Amino acid sequence: MIQSMTGFGRGEAANDQYKVSVELKSVNHRYLDINVRMPHKYGFFEGEIRSIVKKYASRGKVDVFLTFESQGESDVSITYNKSVAIAYLEGIRQMALDNSMRFKTDAYRIARLPEVFTLSEAPVDEAIITPLIEKALADAGEQFVSSRGIEGKSLAEDIGKKLDEIKEITDKIEKRYPEILEEYSGRIRKKAEELLADKQIDERVLASEMVIYADKLCVDEEMVRLKTHIDHMRTTLDESENIGRKLDFLTQELNREANTVLSKSTDVTIANYGIELKTLIEKIREQIQNIE
Repeated sequence: MIQSMTGFGRGEAANDQYKVSVELKSVNHRYLDINVRMPHKYGFFEGEIRSIVKKYASRGKVDVFLTFESQGESDVSITYNKSVAIAYLEGIRQMALDNSMRFKTDAYRIARLPEVFTLSEAPVDEAIITPLIEKALADAGEQFVSSRGIEGKSLAEDIGKKLDEIKEITDKIEKRYPEILEEYSGRIRKKAEELLADKQIDERVLASEMVIYADKLCVDEEMVRLKTHIDHMRTTLDESENIGRKLDFLTQELNREANTVLSKSTDVTIANYGIELKTLIEKIREQIQNIE
């Protein structure tokens, strides 16, 4: 199944002590770029998170968000540093005496001074938290892959329709080509008759002129290559994974042939067809940028 590079997935896991939530979000990117955002104290698991995410994506900018909630007793403790508080108090009292100031304070003011109270978190129990992270990440990953697959299918269907349109235009160009030669032959013959008046036209000269003109206009090879690239793209769209770069290359080849058709064209109708080709190819190119 074709995977879009745009996706989202969410997963949760909990026990009596912790609740872990994971979100995966991705957008298109030339390579795989994984950004992990979570509290610093859980950083021990970042390497494993990156390894797991690589199972679900090979290209794209993937943001991984992890949040943690305590389910049981608070894992934060507050410590009262008595010696620090006394030192502050004595220092303030001495300052008041030295400067003939009235000494007045209260516990709340002392408590707000640095290091009087310190907060500390209990160390993370890796054996307990790791299975929760893995479970939440796995659930998020499955949803993430599913959402990418749904959008990838939609992209493939739309690209297929545009390839049908390109094929129709190539058929119109092939049909128009002999009509152009016939029209040109008529114009040349008419011009020659006007110049030669009652003299007989040299059919060999006329035939030689037509060969030169036909060779300049001929786009048979371009049409063959366009159809070959279209078929190759259809085959590639049926492949299962990592097709974005291959499709991008084929789109460049389609565009190359369309440019050649335009450069050879002296006919307004074919020129318009060439512009239509380039417009459709550009739309396909934009969509392919979002395929993994």
